Amino acid sequence: MSNYVIKRLLQMIPILFVITFLSFGMMRLAGSDAVLAQMQNTGVVMSKEVIENARAELGLDKPFLTQYFIWLINILHGDMGVSYISNKEVFPTFISKLPATLLLTALSIGLTVIVSIPLGILSAVKQNRFTDYFIRFCSFIGNSVPNFFAALLLMYFFSIRLNIFPVISRDITLKNAVLPAITLSIAMSAKYMRQVRATVLDELSKDYVVGARARGVKFSVTLTKSVLKSSFVTLITLMTLSIGSLLGGTAIVESIFMWDGVGKLAVDAINMRDYPIIQAYVMWMAIIYVCVNLITDLSYHLLDPRIRIGGDKK
Repeated sequence: MSNYVIKRLLQMIPILFVITFLSFGMMRLAGSDAVLAQMQNTGVVMSKEVIENARAELGLDKPFLTQYFIWLINILHGDMGVSYISNKEVFPTFISKLPATLLLTALSIGLTVIVSIPLGILSAVKQNRFTDYFIRFCSFIGNSVPNFFAALLLMYFFSIRLNIFPVISRDITLKNAVLPAITLSIAMSAKYMRQVRATVLDELSKDYVVGARARGVKFSVTLTKSVLKSSFVTLITLMTLSIGSLLGGTAIVESIFMWDGVGKLAVDAINMRDYPIIQAYVMWMAIIYVCVNLITDLSYHLLDPRIRIGGDKK
């Protein structure tokens, strides 16, 4: 097990290098200029000489590879640079947005688990009955509605009509996080209900379930102690991948509700051509997904002893 973890951590190093290099290159190939973007956003007209001096101050006048290696060396020394727009250090700025994203992630995952797993199991147990059809219909509707449309509907009914929740999230509080969390959990719950249903149905069709029923074992006992336990591997995979995407921030939902998290920070940085912030976001996303995949693989080993990883034969 330890050898496998070390091997995966070593594999993460070249992956991060490749991701950062590609993202760095694509931003430069986009043909945009941070200084010109700042001038357009502020409305201040600068002379050509001032623009060139500003580009030189930011290091944008250097060749691409020189810019990349300077940034990489600074990263290895713990320096993520300074924002082109706010002139604040990137790392403290990025860290300050994490609590909002972590709160939104926890609430969204919690709502998704509470809704999708029981309803998915119920749909599988009541296969081809009215309950199953109704749950599948709701899942289809929830999966078809885009996040931004669901956000606008929730905002209209619960914020404007009923005045229960605020329209815009001014503070990072539990009340302000409810609508964004519900918006995110709608699509995830709809998707996971179908996945849970398919996984449970696959387990229910196996021979050990038929054998347990023939021996007179209660169906509820077989369901809770065998079927659901065997289905956990698939469910863990789905949930961990969702955690990874949510920790990266959900740009559309955060922007609609003005939720001051990582996703909104990334959108603002892209609009303003704030390269240091964008690079920090790319690094964050890459690290999250590598770590999430590692945790998922390790959870397989713990949940199902039949799965052996990293040459572990014990």
